[in-house]
Amino acid sequence: MSFLSIFHRNTFARGVHPDAHKSTAGSPIRRMPFASRMILPLAQHIGKPAVPLVRAGEEVVRGQPIAKADGFLSVPIHAPADGVIEAIELKASARGPWVESIVLRVYEASIQQVGWANPIDLATATSHDIIQAIQDSGMVGLGGATFPSHAKLTVPAEHKIHTLIVNGCECEPYLTCDHRLMLEYPDDLMVGTRLAMRAIGAERAIIGVEDNKLDAVEAIRKCLPADGSITVRAVPTKYPQGAEKMLIKSLLNVEVPPGKLPMHVGVVVNNVGTLAQLGQLLPAGEGLTERVVTVTGPGIRKPGDYWVPIGTPMRTVLEWAGAANSDEREIVLGGPMMGQAVASLDVPVTKGVSGILVFDKLQLEGPRRVWPCIKCGECVKVCPMGLNPSMLGMLAAQREYEEMGSSFHLGDCFECGCCTYVCPSHIPLVQQFRVAKGILRGKST
Repeated sequence: MSFLSIFHRNTFARGVHPDAHKSTAGSPIRRMPFASRMILPLAQHIGKPAVPLVRAGEEVVRGQPIAKADGFLSVPIHAPADGVIEAIELKASARGPWVESIVLRVYEASIQQVGWANPIDLATATSHDIIQAIQDSGMVGLGGATFPSHAKLTVPAEHKIHTLIVNGCECEPYLTCDHRLMLEYPDDLMVGTRLAMRAIGAERAIIGVEDNKLDAVEAIRKCLPADGSITVRAVPTKYPQGAEKMLIKSLLNVEVPPGKLPMHVGVVVNNVGTLAQLGQLLPAGEGLTERVVTVTGPGIRKPGDYWVPIGTPMRTVLEWAGAANSDEREIVLGGPMMGQAVASLDVPVTKGVSGILVFDKLQLEGPRRVWPCIKCGECVKVCPMGLNPSMLGMLAAQREYEEMGSSFHLGDCFECGCCTYVCPSHIPLVQQFRVAKGILRGKST
């Protein structure tokens, strides 16, 4: 395959082009040391929280399951270090509510070696065996959605999957953790991709990477199998290219109908970080104990991508990365478009944290006045789902939440933030939509 053949110029309609700010992409991933205490929420994924397997005072080794999955839509949690269970109690979470968490006091002599594993023979493993091993690993979508990976790869019998799409776009500004994983662990990505293909019965996989990461495209291209079952394509750089419906449109020129999932058009989408780590963990039979996190922003003196043990307190991460006076900073988890600000530095790094962005409050623009909608239509021009954010915003202001859902397809909004990004009136559209969705969910239960 020639290098030019990897370019794929199709893309989705609309979207925006925010500044990239990806200065950390040129530095290798570094390893962060253990904190003296780790906080491990039992709810780090979509679905039912895990159930503790340990008690206060119990010693554990790195990699040991310390909480089990509570049913199908749940995953276990593994000890990120050797230590002793200090407590199982309510702790603050990044989303606000306090959640039941396991507190691990780490032994000073704890080493990086994993002390617990349950390998399976992947050469003879069936699709069911692979999916069970994925659940046992505790893997969730590392792109931020935290949907249990085994559940995403469990496809109902009535749906035939022909293509696995591997999302390497990483279109959010500042974030570079997926970029570095593609550069440094392309062989693991190939292993994880093949395992996912076997799990869903797909005959081919396409790795989509934005064309501002051509070094990653080249690194992957060198590792592609000779049978052509896995290919890599460079897609135009545009936000939110990494949204699964947008990437399906860009790579396959297929639109997922409103209210439907990718599997309804024969496709499953997985993040490159998820599959690269599955390629590491499953052959060894290990659980997810750490992940790569981009730590950057104007308030960080040592920006970069780090292997961070799950459960590391945010304060410890920021101190290690050189964020002086972090209490006076603005901290965002994830990217600036879809991430969320955190009010407390006592919350831990969980499985879904792809980035920690630190901004100096003095450098940020002060509170901006919100003006009435001027009907300019800019939000309509950029919405990748073809919605009318202006009308949705006006309905939200009137608390017409049912109308938002029934007539204006609020459920199709995946909160990418394009509308808020371009609004000249500074209307917090995405925040309004999140509130509306929460109220509608509450009414449906």
